[in-house]
Amino acid sequence: MLDMLGVAAVLAGGAPVDDPRGKGVEGTDFVALRASEIECVIGNNKSNGEHGAGYNGIFRLTRLGSDRNAYVPAYAGVNLEHYFDTKATNRESKHLFEPRHAAMHLRRLGDRAGELHQPPTPIHQVESWTRFELRDPHYIDVQFRCRPRAAVFSDNVLGVFWASYMNAPEDKSMYFLGPGATLDKPKWLQLCTQHHDHFSTVRRVDDALAITFGDAPQMLYNQMSPLRFSRPFFYGRVGEMVLICIFEDSPYLRLAHSPSGGGGTPDGTDTCPAWDFQLVIPDVKVDAEYGLRLRLVYKPWVSRADVLDEVRRFEEASAAGAR
Repeated sequence: MLDMLGVAAVLAGGAPVDDPRGKGVEGTDFVALRASEIECVIGNNKSNGEHGAGYNGIFRLTRLGSDRNAYVPAYAGVNLEHYFDTKATNRESKHLFEPRHAAMHLRRLGDRAGELHQPPTPIHQVESWTRFELRDPHYIDVQFRCRPRAAVFSDNVLGVFWASYMNAPEDKSMYFLGPGATLDKPKWLQLCTQHHDHFSTVRRVDDALAITFGDAPQMLYNQMSPLRFSRPFFYGRVGEMVLICIFEDSPYLRLAHSPSGGGGTPDGTDTCPAWDFQLVIPDVKVDAEYGLRLRLVYKPWVSRADVLDEVRRFEEASAAGAR
């Protein structure tokens, strides 16, 4: 956890903080950002206090006045986790979790934004940029862009997978709209998988991408759920808060879930889930740009109608060209 002196200096726009206890250098490895109702710390794959090395994205997300981190403090949210294709997966950590091991650089973009840049990775040769920007009162807008720099993908399929390790929610489920549903006539589905790598991935209702993973071992991204989603968003409950993840529409988007991906709860009585998402992109071209935009909403829980209102606001703003 970033100590309060460091947070205060960063939020006030002070000089980068070099922490002698080995937490890294603010502005080099992590930055603290604040909107009117939330604050977060984003960073690269370096350690930061109780946050462990090998995880990137959002280290800490809290509502102002609360110490509860939405994400497992040792891990992260919107963590760039895997690149994959259709061939059998190499289980060696630096291959399987390549984005978590490869060098990643951070730069601050004003008082409310920062961007992670990862040069072409050693194995899959994917270069990426991930921008995080806070907006009032309780929004984080995320833009991911990537460029494959070499033709190394089996069957020309590029998979990109993100994990968000949730901090001990009593309800581990992800909720989304099922087939035939609309924002005006919702039909809710609940995804809480029975165990890790079991019916993990949920595809769009119109996702007809015919790919197979051969004799690859079971992974979250290759174990298909019979459920399908109709609109590109989901929500989950974290204590008295709700986390809503809303995507700009993409034919490549898939959701995924693990009931235990975040490890054990602090008291050892349960497990922390992972609420994940991915892109599965066919016919990949070298040096072409692919990407995804999403909004995280972190606010006190009101109702499902309020969740749908947040989705409408995002879609209307996206259609107007501004969020």
